[in-house]
Amino acid sequence: MKNTLITEHIKTDVLIIGGGTAGCYAAIKLGGSDYQVLIAEKANIIRSGCLAAGVNALNAYISEGHTPSDYVEYARKDAEGIVRDDLLLTISERLNEVTEDLERRGLVILKDEHGKYVTRGWRNVKINGENIKPLLAEGAAAQKNVTVLNHVNITDLKTHEENEKTVADGAVGFSVKEPVAYDIDASAVLIATGGAAGLYRPNNPGFSRHKMWYPPFNTGAGFAMGIRAGAEMTTFENRFVALRCKDTIAPTGTIAQGVHAKQVNSDGEVYENIYGLTTPQRIYGTVEENRAGRGPCYLATAGISAQQEEDLYKAYLNMAPSQTLKWLESGKGPSEQNVEVEGTEPYVVGGHTASGFWVDTGRETTVRGLFAAGDAAGGAPQKYVTGALAEGEIAAESIAAQLRDKKQTETMPPQEDYLDEPLALKEIQKMQEHLDQPAGILDWKQLEEAMQKVMDEYAGGIRTDYRYNESRLQKADEEIQKLQKLTDQLPAEDMFDLLHVYEVRERLIVCRTLIAHMRARKETRWHTFGENADYPEQSEEGLRYVNSRMRNGKIEILFRDLVKGGRYEHTDR
Repeated sequence: MKNTLITEHIKTDVLIIGGGTAGCYAAIKLGGSDYQVLIAEKANIIRSGCLAAGVNALNAYISEGHTPSDYVEYARKDAEGIVRDDLLLTISERLNEVTEDLERRGLVILKDEHGKYVTRGWRNVKINGENIKPLLAEGAAAQKNVTVLNHVNITDLKTHEENEKTVADGAVGFSVKEPVAYDIDASAVLIATGGAAGLYRPNNPGFSRHKMWYPPFNTGAGFAMGIRAGAEMTTFENRFVALRCKDTIAPTGTIAQGVHAKQVNSDGEVYENIYGLTTPQRIYGTVEENRAGRGPCYLATAGISAQQEEDLYKAYLNMAPSQTLKWLESGKGPSEQNVEVEGTEPYVVGGHTASGFWVDTGRETTVRGLFAAGDAAGGAPQKYVTGALAEGEIAAESIAAQLRDKKQTETMPPQEDYLDEPLALKEIQKMQEHLDQPAGILDWKQLEEAMQKVMDEYAGGIRTDYRYNESRLQKADEEIQKLQKLTDQLPAEDMFDLLHVYEVRERLIVCRTLIAHMRARKETRWHTFGENADYPEQSEEGLRYVNSRMRNGKIEILFRDLVKGGRYEHTDR
């Protein structure tokens, strides 16, 4: 049966796109205000985003004897200097406060005999975090001025030009269950959609292709709508590759920090001290040992105590149960055998690296009235869960301040006048065209696989040990542009199928921007994350931000000097 879209019009003060960690917390902080807040989430906020399955630690916390400045320095060192001091410091100053707020909301944080948090290193606290996302979702939904629109996929921002500047004034999307399109007007928009997974061919093919480090449902939607609207992006080339337990793609930090397991090669040699201990160096060492024929590589757990083994079983059941099941199915636990490790495919994510929207200290993007937080915001790596909460809070405060200062002179047009809005009409018509498109030889799955093959082979995927060069990147860009031209032909059988079509479109836009950034950074600043075979060393000239923006369908590269301390305000948007 044909799906004919019905358009529903909504007006709100604040539109939050994405009901994950940052989005829910921003809504909580805007709760009780005079502003109407709408959360649009393509899944259900109870179990959406990176916290859907829970976590067993909060990886960003300032323990006794340390300061927020220590955390800034740690993140700067790990990122080889390409960070925003203002963003990191404003996050770090709130890490402990948001941690305590989570505990007040019901999160179980482990404590010692003195009633103090049990730390894992100086930056982490142990938790029982299976229910962390429901706690945040319930806190957001409980606010009387907050409305949650679940199962709605936002596709494009609505903008207008004001004094030669781009201003956000809402968004367009559709229900993933019912034939309903949404035309939303908002005075401020917060993008909290997370980063981008699924750009590259993953470790596990076929039916298990979604068994990956980052949620496969985070497709770079927020990035894509921002890029299309002309927002400035930063540091996409600082990709993230996770070191994970082989096959299960379960976290390795739980083992490395929990039982102090060293990285060893097949000969039992500890190699982590040779290559370095930063996040990219841990991956790089593993890749190099395998290339040299000394793989497989492992975390050396054989010989740990029975209690340590029991703790690992429980820790993974609380976060990645497939790893515990693998041990039980094999008949050998980590005390009897080392845990094999491998790198994942690359991701674009602002919570671990510095990729994302270029924002000011208040988390406003270069599009006026458009804000970003969490994995969608760039410049502040190593923010993790509590950092995303802090950014959601900062963005909420900035939005509230902007709305207070903004003259409320605009009046809502009559309902029938909505039909004259060209951008919303145009985008909703595109949705309908996919639903009307007859099935052919091409579908979204084939296009997605073709995209992942191109990125894997030509843009530094697993197949090439994450290496790339100018000629390969040029080839990647050419092939991705060819695939982009095919997206208009993709048919959608129903609304859920339409979601997949748009997710491929989003990923292709992010791929093009990523490739442009990789071509612009003529050095290898982060081994594995950005392994440029033409320029295998760091350069002094490379100590700057590689930014971009799209103008008339073309990606322009901008280089910006490092922001040191203080505050940063946009001056040329």
